[in-house]
Amino acid sequence: MERAAYEVAQVLERNREQLAGLCANSWQLRTLHALRKCRTAALGGHIDCCDNPGCHKLHLSYNSCRNRHCPKCQGHKREQWIRAREAELLNVPYFHVVFTLPSELNRICLYDPKTIYNLLFATAWQVIKGFSSNPNFMGADPGMVAILHTWGQNLSLHPHLHCIVPGGGTTRSGKWKSARNKGKYLFPVKAMSKVFRARFVASLHKEFPPQPTAFYENLFKHNWVVYCKRPFLGPAQVVEYLGRYTHKIAISDHRIKSLDNNNVTFTVKDYRHGGRKSLLRLTDAEFVRRFALHILPKGFVRIRHYGILSSSRKKALVPLLQQVLGGPVPNGRPPLKHRRCPYCQIGIMATVAVFDGRGPPKARSDRLKKSAPRTTLQEA
Repeated sequence: MERAAYEVAQVLERNREQLAGLCANSWQLRTLHALRKCRTAALGGHIDCCDNPGCHKLHLSYNSCRNRHCPKCQGHKREQWIRAREAELLNVPYFHVVFTLPSELNRICLYDPKTIYNLLFATAWQVIKGFSSNPNFMGADPGMVAILHTWGQNLSLHPHLHCIVPGGGTTRSGKWKSARNKGKYLFPVKAMSKVFRARFVASLHKEFPPQPTAFYENLFKHNWVVYCKRPFLGPAQVVEYLGRYTHKIAISDHRIKSLDNNNVTFTVKDYRHGGRKSLLRLTDAEFVRRFALHILPKGFVRIRHYGILSSSRKKALVPLLQQVLGGPVPNGRPPLKHRRCPYCQIGIMATVAVFDGRGPPKARSDRLKKSAPRTTLQEA
């Protein structure tokens, strides 16, 4: 993929003196500064040497921040995650289910995001597990992979959960039982929406101080959004599709189209009108404020596995199910090129020198210029 013409880091860099006033807490400020310095001399770097006898070229790399909110540090992690999940696929239908919180809860999300988002995960799993265990719908123990997103296309607060659910589950005897209509149908969406709303509001009563009656009445005025997409065409599509969501951040650098006069212009999709694209222009301050809304609390886990896909069960259970149902089909995906020499594409880069913000040692720097006049920055 071509390098983006504009970056989130540029916006943060030119507003570095004002970042403290645009954040809600010190953790957000620390994250923004990390993104601002990513792959710059401020974080130092290292010099690598190709181990291919026919190459031995040197390569300069500035260190990356490795922050999960950074637009430049997620590509390799995403590919690793996709390949690990592909090995766990079953030859069964998979469904894409989305649980969305209404905008009336945005105020509480800003006040205590960790509690609200934990409730979202827990309630979504309760709904999936409850319907799956009901003999009228499936009568089996399900699995689920859930990924939290907190943003909309315009960077507003829009918490929702993307879930991938296999079209079936295991019975008490350990046998596989498919969802209704041979896995072509999961659960009724309207019923899921009502159960999701009731259970989430009940959890709010327990976790937070009593709210005015009007607050709860307002939550029940509208149906909550639960979306269940028809099955994927095959298991091979599942992880590829899910890979778009796993290590995604609020906005990618490629969506930014211009940075002028302390304004940021970026593309947005209007999903209410068939995904029509348009341009949105925000001031730097508003852009940074909205971006900071989506910095998750420290240590918060945004990708979670449940049921037969949980880490405690899938190591033993998934191989047994793959023997009965069939496993993933090799897709001929090329090997990862992480640490691969950018010049010969054969050797592996080995670190021969590290340096801090003062730059590389002069002797190494001179040799680097002779060895490779054009250096390419890569993720450390």
